[in-house]
Parts: sequence; structure tokens; C-alpha cells
Amino acid sequence: MKHVIQFSGGLGSFGAAMRVAEKHGVDDMVLLIADTKAEDEDLWRFADDVSRLLKVPLTKVADGRDPWQLFRDQRFLGNDRITPCTTHLKQKPCRKWMKEHAPVGDSVVYIGIEKTKLDRRRIPAIARNWRPWRVQFPLCNRWEPELSKEKSKARLMDLSRSFGIEPPRLYALGYEHNNCSGACVRAGQKQWKRTLEKQPELFAHAETQEQGIRELLGKPVSMLRQRRGGVSFPLPLSELRRQHHAATALNPYPVKELS
Repeated sequence: MKHVIQFSGGLGSFGAAMRVAEKHGVDDMVLLIADTKAEDEDLWRFADDVSRLLKVPLTKVADGRDPWQLFRDQRFLGNDRITPCTTHLKQKPCRKWMKEHAPVGDSVVYIGIEKTKLDRRRIPAIARNWRPWRVQFPLCNRWEPELSKEKSKARLMDLSRSFGIEPPRLYALGYEHNNCSGACVRAGQKQWKRTLEKQPELFAHAETQEQGIRELLGKPVSMLRQRRGGVSFPLPLSELRRQHHAATALNPYPVKELS
């Protein structure tokens, strides 16, 4: 039986890999990871550390494009509702590998969904998307306690450090996930403000790319939206930056750090 970990380079997939290794060993384990060409350098350091710990090589797949190249090719800007980057840069390359190397009857797919109230809601859709392969969620066994996102993350960080592996740096910067260097199109305003403050060069690059796609399409598209008077409007990153800097200027000494 082939045990294929859909290894994102985040804490959840690390925890899933450790559970599978404990139960089944590593002889038939695969760490399948999609290279979106947009991941943080420290994600790859973490992935390599886990690979060395388990003595399982990383199996990398890639479309070859980064999200911005994909959006230009698709003539569509991804957002928190529709994410062609997930489909084309992660799911399709992984499924292509599975079809070629993981027979349905002799393979199990493992997903690092954590047992939190919000994440567990995603399980049925994820299982459907991976059909016809059997899918398991090692961190969501029935005897596991349901945790808050913060407690679940803290537990997985402790587990990582117990094996001598420092967790990915994005978690220390306050991000909930280790996706796309902190510039995921599915992120909301709060995360993009965090990126503006913690990684201004990355924010500036995303702002430039978004503006380029707006000009390419000739439409006021944006990844984010805001509501005023019950009406939803596009919120480009340039406007989010302007609003955030204006708010910061009015209150230069916030009571607590952006969360």
C-alpha cells in the first residue's frame, strides 16, 4: 500500500506525515509537494528538514508557472472565492502524478486537516475532490480533542521542535498558514495588512502584479473587496495600503500588534 502525504510544507501536513509514519512506517511513504513558484524560501528549508527526519525524499511536481503568470494566461484574477492557482498549480500536477504512480486500489491519500471546527468543515469537499482515491485525515481521528486554531498550531509547533525542526518562519510572523509566502489570493484584509507590515517588499510586488492584471483586462478587478453602506466594492491592494497607512497615521501607537 502506497501512503501519499499531500505535503504542503505547513504544520498540518507535517503532523499528518508523522502520524502516518508512526502507524505504517516510511518504506511506502511519499511526500508529494507542489511547487507553485511562489512559496517562501523557509518552506523549502522546513520541507527538507522533514524529509531528512523521515528519510523520505520530497516528490516535487510543478505546473511551471507562478500564480501571477497563471492569472495573466487565464485572464482572470484569483480571489477568496475562485482560486485557479489552487486548481492548476497544486491539484492538477498532484493528480497527474497520482494517476501515473499511485494505483487507486493500492494507494491512500493523507491530508493534514487539523481538528478545529473551521477546518473540519472542509473534509467532505476535499474527500470528493480526491476521488477515486481513498482519503484519510490523520489529525482528525475520533479520539482527538477538538482544538482552537491557536492551540492546534501551538501543539504542532511543539511537535516539530521536539524533533529538532524549527517551524516555518511565517508562523512566527503571525500567519495562520504557510502558503504562497503570505501572499495568498484567498487571504483576507487582515492577512494582507500583516504582509504590508511584516513583508513590505512582497506586498509591493503583489500590488504591482495586481495593477498589471487590472490594466491587462481593462477592468477594476481585485483580490479583495470591501463593503460600504451594504454595497460591495473592489479593494485593490493599492487602496488597502493607502487606507492602512492613513489609519496608522491617525493612531501611531496601537494598543496591540496587528493580529
